[in-house]
Amino acid sequence: TRLDPTGAAIVTDGNVRPYAVKVAKAIKRVGLKTSIHAIPASERSKSMTQLQDVLSFLERQQIDRGGCVIAVGGGTVGDLAGLAAAIWQRGVRLVAVPTTLLAMVDSSIGGKTGVNGRRSKNAIGAFWQPSAVISDLSAIETLPIPSYRDAFAEVVKYAVAMDKGLFDLLQRNGPRLVERDAAMLERVVFRCVAAKALIVAKDERDRGPRAILNYGHTAGHALEAATGFRVTHGRAVAFGMRVAARIALALDLCSKRTVDSQDELLDAFGLPDKPPHADPKRVLAAMALDKKARRGKVAWVMPRRIGHAEIGHSVPAPVVRRVVTRSLA
Repeated sequence: TRLDPTGAAIVTDGNVRPYAVKVAKAIKRVGLKTSIHAIPASERSKSMTQLQDVLSFLERQQIDRGGCVIAVGGGTVGDLAGLAAAIWQRGVRLVAVPTTLLAMVDSSIGGKTGVNGRRSKNAIGAFWQPSAVISDLSAIETLPIPSYRDAFAEVVKYAVAMDKGLFDLLQRNGPRLVERDAAMLERVVFRCVAAKALIVAKDERDRGPRAILNYGHTAGHALEAATGFRVTHGRAVAFGMRVAARIALALDLCSKRTVDSQDELLDAFGLPDKPPHADPKRVLAAMALDKKARRGKVAWVMPRRIGHAEIGHSVPAPVVRRVVTRSLA
């Protein structure tokens, strides 16, 4: 489907601006002028201040309802630019061009956009589906090693929560993926995108089955918020998965082998079980502010076995407190 926009505006960050320039040149060749707005490359750019700056940029570029916003970057750029697209002129089209592995396998798919509140992750946002997602694996060839490996927290999430076949694939091909084998990477990205798209198609607004995608995110988002977003999203989700699995074990919902298998796979992708520096009390308080919480109570996603997790579990507060405190010790 041709978009034929009346105008285009590119939002990117300082790290990948050169790649955004390439996108702008490609667009210019088909006769469409565009400008670039670069935000600081930090999770802290997901703020109301930066959102206002992006909206002002769209206004200067005179983007009308026939125009589109092109998000060139990782999850932060996608979330921020996506929210701007959702509310500018009451909604203009969005094209996502993810440049990180994490964005390719997760945040660019599904239509969730948003910025952070002062004490909570992604508290201000909207559902706004992109008109297109263009993932070019060459964009991640120069991605720093920590950022590349961070993405595998989300990949392992899919495997543990809903796809044992993917789990087995990751176990067998871990070294190839760590070395960025393009053919194997393409298989994994495709599998993750397909898995998420199928779930989102069933539950776009996150009111039912889509909750499975929150595996590892309850404690993960709380850790991010409690540390002022100094912990990367991938590291936080890996922490959150370890917490969730240990809670499941404590409640006799899964076996120790399930916990160990998950830990081993996270370790293989450079996401070790090293507790981040965070105050357990702050992390626990942040959980109550999670946007999915109801009256301060969170419905947990619990692993039952590799490839199968369940949504909607209520966990006694003392169990959560004990596991989180031990995990941060």
